[in-house]
Amino acid sequence: MNDAAADDDSSTQRASLVDHHVGARIRERRTTLGLSQQQLARMIGVTYQQAHKYERGLNRISAGRLFEIAQVLDVPISYFFEGLGPGSEAQPVSPRQRMFLELARNFALIDNDKHQEALSQMARALAAQSQAAQRDRDD
Repeated sequence: MNDAAADDDSSTQRASLVDHHVGARIRERRTTLGLSQQQLARMIGVTYQQAHKYERGLNRISAGRLFEIAQVLDVPISYFFEGLGPGSEAQPVSPRQRMFLELARNFALIDNDKHQEALSQMARALAAQSQAAQRDRDD
């Protein structure tokens, strides 16, 4: 393989890592907001399949489309590149992070304010109980 071909392969591989990272960040934000892929697709004027390919990093996203996605998801463009440094790879979402995102999505889907407040109070109470138990173990 000549040097030009090797450079192209390296460049393509780096671009692919960035595409996957940006797609994962889109999926993470969409999930946090409680949006389905279909809803996001409608909001940015693409098909569900295209939105799915963006999130999987299979299709590149143009600068204009990324700007539009950032507006719809209410984040700055830089959000999509956070955690992506020189030579770094996209970090997979841990099971705990996935559970947090699912909790946030489901919480956002609750349309009853009293139910949301009750769930929030329960989370505060459980967190306080866990912190007290941790302090007891540390003593």
